[in-house]
Amino acid sequence: MIRLSLISVSLACSFSWVGDVESAEVEHPNVLFVLVDDLGYMDIGANNPATFYETPNIDKLADSGMRFTDGYAANPVCSPTRYSILTGKYPSRVDATNFFAGNRAGRFLPAVLNDRMPLEEWTLAEAAKASGYSTFFAGKWHLGPTEEFWPEQQGFDVNAGGHRAGGPFKAGKYFSPYANPKLQDGPKGEHLTARLADETVRFIEKNRNQPFLAYLSFYSVHTPLMAPRDLVAKYQEKARRLGLSEIEVFGEEEQVWSDAKKRKVRISQTHATYAAMVESMDKAVGKVLATLDELEIAENTIVCLTSDNGGLSTSEGLPTSNLPLRGGKGWIYEGGIREAFIIRAPGVTKTGAVCNVPVMTIDFYPTLLELCRIPVNKQQQIDGESLVPLLSGVQQTKRHSLFWHYPHYSNQGGFPGGAVRSGDWKLIERYEDGRKHLYHLGDDVGEMNDVAGKHPEFVKQMTSELHAWYQEVDAKFLRAKPDGPSPWVPSR
Repeated sequence: MIRLSLISVSLACSFSWVGDVESAEVEHPNVLFVLVDDLGYMDIGANNPATFYETPNIDKLADSGMRFTDGYAANPVCSPTRYSILTGKYPSRVDATNFFAGNRAGRFLPAVLNDRMPLEEWTLAEAAKASGYSTFFAGKWHLGPTEEFWPEQQGFDVNAGGHRAGGPFKAGKYFSPYANPKLQDGPKGEHLTARLADETVRFIEKNRNQPFLAYLSFYSVHTPLMAPRDLVAKYQEKARRLGLSEIEVFGEEEQVWSDAKKRKVRISQTHATYAAMVESMDKAVGKVLATLDELEIAENTIVCLTSDNGGLSTSEGLPTSNLPLRGGKGWIYEGGIREAFIIRAPGVTKTGAVCNVPVMTIDFYPTLLELCRIPVNKQQQIDGESLVPLLSGVQQTKRHSLFWHYPHYSNQGGFPGGAVRSGDWKLIERYEDGRKHLYHLGDDVGEMNDVAGKHPEFVKQMTSELHAWYQEVDAKFLRAKPDGPSPWVPSR
């Protein structure tokens, strides 16, 4: 039988120098974790120098640490990925496989959905707090329906704005008044994105002399599409100056399963309001990073930045383009799961380091525990792998493959399916009928050339691996509607 380890891959990390994690002077370094909602892989200059948007602060952060070119969210929508970051686990283990409360039906009923992060989980914040860290959360939570499942019950000492909602949908939305039960209104018209940065800065200033975990989880750049007027005007003028009104803006995403229509997809970055949202978020990131420098604690602070799913390109205003990546939020194509993924660990990473080894949001948990010398709870299941070897110069991981499981019809038009990536190969399995698609991402990052028919041996082997993983995590699948046909189920 052909072994996937023999499949040609080109996975490496490039460095000029790195330090040794053991050489760090401080026992427990600080952690600043930045999570941007719905930020697309191609939305930042570090990944896409030709982007319409301006992200100088994130780009500077990327250049000061390690940028992962093949970093992934554990799921193409928000809540499951947020769960994976805080627990180091695949969300399928607890049936947290869609955004919480998401229950859209299609040809079949979706899989059973758990709509809260279990209190039994030993979260990153709880682990940090047990080791003497002060812990802080700001922004979007979306990991439980009632207050008993909100940040304060999951290890965070302070919660500035985290509750059940997946976005700022009430009152002034992105501008005060916020109608947020966990964030006091500011002056009328205050910008939420800037306010969350200010809250984070205040926490860091107060806790500068002790180890802290500051988890800044922006509501941006999620809908509603709103931004400061001056920035919107700036990008309207930029689009006019660049002649972007003359180019084609939309295409169609081909849907090839039953009773589905083609989905409109944005193919160019031209949306002025979205661009303004990206810049205002980047400015907020810059403000927090500048605070670390001003307080002279940057060299003792690990900084991570990522997103919870790909850019929104096929619905709800479809404000951004992920090309050349296919699809976007709600899709298990690369545009829906490949993310901006940056780690700066002083004394470990080196300026300008770039790594193209595939990694996932489940890896942040064990990585931060190791970097911060926080003991692992031996009762806690951890699926992620510490990235410290990669950060330190080792060019491969012990892991063979990464997996995805999305047994739902997404709001953005994405189909129910699973996927496995092994080396440069990616297999997608559709849950309505079990069809398989195989792509070689090294040659076809846009997933436009299905080579399943040319490589049946790879399809067979990767399908077997994916199905074994389904059993390991007790994955649930589509259900029949009353008096309807039975959906496909994977072989056992």
